Amino acid sequence: MTERRSYRYYEFVMAAFVTVLICSNLIGPAKIAQVEAPVLGALAFGAGVLFFPISYVFGDILTEVYGYARARKVIWAGFAGLAFASFMAAVVVALPPAPFWRHQAAYEVAFGSTWRIVAASMTAYFCGEFVNSFVLAKMKILTAGRWLWTRTIGSTVVGEAVDSALFYPLAFYGSGIIPDDKLPLVMLAQFFAKVGVEVAFTPVTYKVVGFLKRAESEDYYDRKTDFNPFSLKV
Repeated sequence: MTERRSYRYYEFVMAAFVTVLICSNLIGPAKIAQVEAPVLGALAFGAGVLFFPISYVFGDILTEVYGYARARKVIWAGFAGLAFASFMAAVVVALPPAPFWRHQAAYEVAFGSTWRIVAASMTAYFCGEFVNSFVLAKMKILTAGRWLWTRTIGSTVVGEAVDSALFYPLAFYGSGIIPDDKLPLVMLAQFFAKVGVEVAFTPVTYKVVGFLKRAESEDYYDRKTDFNPFSLKV
């Protein structure tokens, strides 16, 4: 069991994590963006892919500084926030619109995700974030706290792989929204995009981790941690 103590910035990092998670899941998926890339040509992607990986950055920071057990509480807080936001969106979309309100169709496009997609998103998030945190915690011990970039990127590679491998088949296989034979390509594209965001944020991650370790006088190693994801003990 970890020593009970207070931190100056833990709650702020938790709030940032939950905010990014909810916004990227509610705001981003409704828009499909397209950019022209050199060599590859036109690339279409869900706009949320640009911001959702930032939740993994915060997950890395939490585990690296405060340890798996405290990161686990934040992951559960994010899960609860995402569940409530999804429930609220479903209720608001289902409410009968006033006769003079002409934007119901647009509102349904933006916030009317099917329960299949919501369930797939929450399942993928739960598994991906816990795998990410677990891998980083173990890699920190194996590397004796050196080479931070190897565990932030390495844990994200594994976590995002789990996330993508679960979300797209659960959400879209057999639905007709995305042809089944195109699902592997979509999964790979989203996976590499998400990992790319993590790599791009590596310098920022270094600065934030360094600041928090100094400010909190904490650099936790999960040598005796209970990695049960369903426990909330710290």
